[in-house]
Formats: sequence, structure tokens, C-alpha cells
Amino acid sequence: MTPVFLTCALVGNFSTRQQNENLPITPEELATQALEAAKAGAAIVHVHVRDPATELPSMDVALYREVVDRIRQENDDLIINLTTGNGGRFDPSPVNPVVPGPKTNLLPPDARVGHILELIPDIATLDLNTMVFGGEVVINTLPSIRRMADLIQSVGVRPEIELFDSGDISILNQLMTENTFDQPPLCSIVTGVKHGFVPLPETLIYARNLLPRSALWTGFGTGAKAFPMVAQSAMLGGHVRIGMEDAVWLRKGEKASSNAAWSGKQHAYLKTWAIP
Repeated sequence: MTPVFLTCALVGNFSTRQQNENLPITPEELATQALEAAKAGAAIVHVHVRDPATELPSMDVALYREVVDRIRQENDDLIINLTTGNGGRFDPSPVNPVVPGPKTNLLPPDARVGHILELIPDIATLDLNTMVFGGEVVINTLPSIRRMADLIQSVGVRPEIELFDSGDISILNQLMTENTFDQPPLCSIVTGVKHGFVPLPETLIYARNLLPRSALWTGFGTGAKAFPMVAQSAMLGGHVRIGMEDAVWLRKGEKASSNAAWSGKQHAYLKTWAIP
């Protein structure tokens, strides 16, 4: 059997310490939990950073640098995947929808990948979605996607294509006809985000079957569907992802004590299912 790679998603943009006090926030906490997750079986860590003072999402290159440096000082084999998702959100003002509201963080594509060009991780995410996300809209236009893909690959980093609905896969297939990617695409099928792919086995089969034949793919879910979708992805031939970005509860009534707790649980189940 082809080995299954486990990605640990450490922290995203939305979970808070009010939900789980064990959520990693500082660069030291993120790096420590990444290294612990690796020891528990994770091959890849997916990294967002937070402002330690406010605990809000950040794009500060210095924060990313500290996380990456701390990981690489201890473990040079762990694959580092940095997000480029921040910078695509538009919050229309209720008075005039053309005027950006306070949650808008739209940035030009070059600014969204600045930390990638400086730090050169192994992988960088590339979102293809334009969709309603919470009370805002995430916008990723084709010119912006193409530019980010070119910049990411110009420094030898491999894009991971984030797919939230079938329209995103249509964009991916168009980009494939344009020879946008230097290597077979790494794809993440994201389920459980409201107004996107519904976290069901049928959804994952449908999405998988739309992908380019050369694609390497991971399927995952969020919240209560995080663990069930890991099982579905593994059984359908995909790789797997889990972590405190996707779910802060390890099981009903028990908060995850760390990202290593998720990685260890998932690694043990993969072994139980005889998946290498």
C-alpha cells in the first residue's frame, strides 16, 4: 500500500483559548506543539501564526520565522507547510457594500506570499475559493491565484491547493491546462466549512473523482466531523489531516490537550486500520 501522510494543523484563524485553553498561540508554543506532533506520528505541520499580545491572526514574517527556526533547529525532517490564506477576506460595509468593513484584510498577491519568499518552507497553501465565509466573503481571483502560484514555485516551494467546493476544482483543472504547476498538484479537499463541501463520504468520493489524475490529495473535515473525515480520506486513498485548527475537542466532553494528542490518536488508528 502507498504510505499515508499525516498533517497536523496546529492553529487556524478562528479557534480561541476560550474554546480550548491548550491552543498554541506564541511562536514557542506553536513550535513546541509541532515537534511533539511529529514525535506522535505527524509528517507535516500546517502553520498559521497569531499575535501573542492579541491572540488574533497575524501575517508578521518575524512570527513565522521564529516558528520555522525553532522547528528546524530540532527536526529537519518535519515538512513545514505555511498558510497564505490570510489577505483574501472582504467585509462589505452595511452602509455601502463597496466600502470595506473592519474585518477586511484584502492584500495584493505579492504581500500574501512575502513570508514564503523569505522563509522558503517545504509547502505553502494556495486557496482557490471565492465564497461566503462567516459574515464576510473570501475572494481569490484567477490573476491573483496565478501570481501567487508563480511566486511560491519561484523559490522552490510546493503549493498545496485548498479546495472548498467543486468550483475550486474546476479552477484547478483550468490551471492544469495552463501548465501552472511544476509538479503534480498537492490538493486538500476541505469539508465542513459552511457553504462549502458537506462532510460526507459521498462528497469526498465526488470531489476526489473531479481531481486531475496526477493529484496527490488529502481530505479532512472540521469540528465534530474532523475525525470521521480522516477515516473516510484514508479509506478512499487519500492522505489525512487533523489538529487543533480543525477541532479543539478530542472526543465528547474532552478537550484536546495538545496537537500531539490529535496526532497520536490518529496515528494509532491508522495503524489499527493497517494503513502504513
